[in-house]
Amino acid sequence: MYERRGAEPISTRAFALRVLHHFIFTLGLLAASLTAGMAGYMHYERLVWRDAFLNAAMLLGGMGPVDRPVTDGGKVFAGAYALYAGLLFLFVLAIILAPVVHRILHRFHWDESG
Repeated sequence: MYERRGAEPISTRAFALRVLHHFIFTLGLLAASLTAGMAGYMHYERLVWRDAFLNAAMLLGGMGPVDRPVTDGGKVFAGAYALYAGLLFLFVLAIILAPVVHRILHRFHWDESG
């Protein structure tokens, strides 16, 4: 997927497409995570989809849930989902920054003379 150390850096257009692909992948990951969070809130807390969306989105955004969980299953789910959301933030950040960091390091280490 990425060029090797001795290879010439890719064009700006190819780099932009690479960043776009990483961004689209992270959007899919976030959408799947939001859907799973909504399903969990709907199942364990019996929330309607709008309230489940709000709670899952707030946890993914780092703000915390709006509705306080009342069931034991809901409390465990909310805690586990909050831990997952914190890790997901780091994964998304790494996925989006990976091509940028790679390009900087590749340009720094690439030997133009061959």
